[in-house]
Amino acid sequence: MKKLRLNQSLYLFAMLLFAGAFSACNDNNDQEPMPMLEMESFTYAFNEGQLLNSPATAYNGDGEGDHPRNLSAKLDIEEMPSGMAKVTVTIENGINGMQYAVHAHNAADPSTTPNGTPYSESPNGGVFAGMITIAGGTGTRSVETEMPYSMLVNDYEGFLVIHDPTQAISTTNLSTYLVLGVFAQSLAEGEANLRTSEFDYSFNEGQVLDNPAIAYDGEHPRNLMAKIRVEENIDGTSKVTVSLMNTLNGRMYPVHAHDAADPATTPNGTPYNETPNGAIFAGMISGNGGTAMASNDLDISFNELTKNYEGFFVVHDPTQNLSTTDLTTYLVLGLFAR
Repeated sequence: MKKLRLNQSLYLFAMLLFAGAFSACNDNNDQEPMPMLEMESFTYAFNEGQLLNSPATAYNGDGEGDHPRNLSAKLDIEEMPSGMAKVTVTIENGINGMQYAVHAHNAADPSTTPNGTPYSESPNGGVFAGMITIAGGTGTRSVETEMPYSMLVNDYEGFLVIHDPTQAISTTNLSTYLVLGVFAQSLAEGEANLRTSEFDYSFNEGQVLDNPAIAYDGEHPRNLMAKIRVEENIDGTSKVTVSLMNTLNGRMYPVHAHDAADPATTPNGTPYNETPNGAIFAGMISGNGGTAMASNDLDISFNELTKNYEGFFVVHDPTQNLSTTDLTTYLVLGLFAR
């Protein structure tokens, strides 16, 4: 009897479980499904003037700033359970340790703004306005807005601006903007405005220091000339190419950059450090009877080399012993990249 009663109890318990599960299934089926929250992403290339189809609005590398042109950004807009929008901006290829001002600006009629900008100069902090710090080349910041997701994605008219942290912020000079795009609309890549400069050097007749006593004194033909070509790379570095014209066939020409120095502080009173700066240029160029050349990739920027670096460009005479103190042995003596 006890066994029968136990089986009956198990049967009743199983029936209750089944009934509960059936009821739960019915309850779940009666509930409204959770709505899927939406999200959209937009990518922004570097400001090469492509938004307004105007080269004058492209980032000006010759201006006060000095930023690599490979920076890009991503804008993520997420719908929150409240229906409002969450905005996240991510910067790629930023400068480590730098803080980037990133703003949304409401679109406006240029005829109505104080400085003719196609936007209100005051950022819209209700959409996005903040600083993004870069670590490992990347930085990100999120803001929960009070604007409905659908309105921000579909109806909001404004611009997304990333300012250059290497110079003072301007809300009117579009050529200082690293990114200039329409908010919630991807910005395609434009043609990179990479710069190239060339510097020509004549034979050393003492002209660089206005001193005939340092003019070349040797047997090398005096028709040798040189050229430095500096090229800007998109990642902010640069490349230097040295060309020698009218070289002697089979001769090896030592070519050096020497950092400028106070002659009162150098061992032999030279206006430069006698040890070449290999990070700028130090190498041998093999003469071929005509034009010969060699290149060096630099870690510093185009602007740093052509505006700030102070040094001398020296081509030594391959027909005599190398000297770092006797300037009369130099075939070419000039200021580097000037």
